[in-house]
Amino acid sequence: MKRVFGIILIAATTSLVTVFAAQKTMSHRTNEVSNLNHGYTLQEAKYTAEAPQSSSDGGYVNLESAAEKSSKAVVHITTKSTASPASYYDPFEDFFGGMFGQRRQMAPQKSTGSGVVISEDGYIVTNNHVVAGADEVEVTYSNKKTVKAKVIGTDPSTDLAVLKVEDNNLPYLTYGNSDNVKLGEWVLAVGYPLNLETTVTAGIVSAKYRNIGINQRQAGANAVESFIQTDAAVNPGNSGGALVNACGELIGINSAIASQTGSYAGYSYAIPANLVKKVVNDMVEYGKVQRAYLGVSFVDGKTATPEMREQYNLDNVEGVVVAQVMDESGADDAGLKEGDIIKSINAKPIKTGPQLQEVIAQQRPGDRVTVMIERSGKTMTKNVELRNSLGNTDVLKNDASTKIEKLGAQFRELSAKEKQQFRTSGVMITSISNGALRNYTRIREGFVIINVNEIEINSLQDLKRVFNSSTQNFQIGGVYPGKAGNYFYSFRLN
Repeated sequence: MKRVFGIILIAATTSLVTVFAAQKTMSHRTNEVSNLNHGYTLQEAKYTAEAPQSSSDGGYVNLESAAEKSSKAVVHITTKSTASPASYYDPFEDFFGGMFGQRRQMAPQKSTGSGVVISEDGYIVTNNHVVAGADEVEVTYSNKKTVKAKVIGTDPSTDLAVLKVEDNNLPYLTYGNSDNVKLGEWVLAVGYPLNLETTVTAGIVSAKYRNIGINQRQAGANAVESFIQTDAAVNPGNSGGALVNACGELIGINSAIASQTGSYAGYSYAIPANLVKKVVNDMVEYGKVQRAYLGVSFVDGKTATPEMREQYNLDNVEGVVVAQVMDESGADDAGLKEGDIIKSINAKPIKTGPQLQEVIAQQRPGDRVTVMIERSGKTMTKNVELRNSLGNTDVLKNDASTKIEKLGAQFRELSAKEKQQFRTSGVMITSISNGALRNYTRIREGFVIINVNEIEINSLQDLKRVFNSSTQNFQIGGVYPGKAGNYFYSFRLN
């Protein structure tokens, strides 16, 4: 009996020791977790102009206020489009009155996306690819009210568009400063993914100044990409929705995802708010974006080919290297040269091509920028006057009747040196995006237009004059520098 009692006493004593040790261990681990949580929020208040609310125990940032505010200002967009008969041209129709040739008519197409109300009187920003080609656009607010919207302007280069609804006193978001966005900052993505109701997801900023090449599909060489990359979940339907910071400020417009399946796979991309604000203001004020050009082509360490890396010694360069200076451009007049390393623009450090694009895209033709360069180991500054695609500083008006806009291309006049070299006058096609030239011809960038409908083309004004006529059938004639012979391209344009 004594032996049994001894065994029980030992077991009880062991249990008490174990419980005591466990309590001490759990107490120590609880203190560890508390300290980690407290340390986790130390940097949060530095990320925005106004410190976001945090939970009472000093833990994670409280995003409830930002979610509630942004949800009311983000709208659901539905579009309907019918392909125009002019989207397919059969030349037999002109000869046989439509008996043999037919114009292809497609069934109405519907698509959806998101948008952000940016003023109480009804201006809404979304993606260009959400409303491109739409005949009808409807907007549904968070309270389920649906209204018609008018497209004020679109810009394939940045994938932005502006809509207007005839309502007032709408909840809207104010712009934050996207330049101040930090890696690791908490953000919310707000939109209508997969035809669901308002959806809010959270994540952090995982990278800035990202170029993923997606805008080139609709804008060609004029594409501007300097995305904010986040890990907030974004899916089809989120396009055009809001990326907001912990204060509920708009810091980006969600535009794309990186995915092999078409659904979210870990990374999403938003157009920075500072660029959005400039593009939107241009569309509202002028009806189209006033695009400024520095007048150089460039390479950086991320996009350069191995040959370029060796040619410009990019392994030892911090900045963007000028690969070519366009004749008679602002950069040319300011004295920039091939091989110059651009270190900053208006005191903003430039390390990659997307950074340079974003800074210049926030300017207008006629603006002057201070460019700090490094040349042969010496640092110097150049003051460059930015110009538009026509090589001047004029405001380009949006004329809906101008057929030249429907070509989907950028042009420039030949320099005196090129006229002598090519032995001809004319206008060069510098880039091709979505439009008649891409859809109906095989014309390529670099083509020099010498005549249109047998009318000689010596300047951009000549080109505009021809395409502003009432004619619908066009034949472009010209040359490819360095290739023998003349080339002709025919198409119809309403």
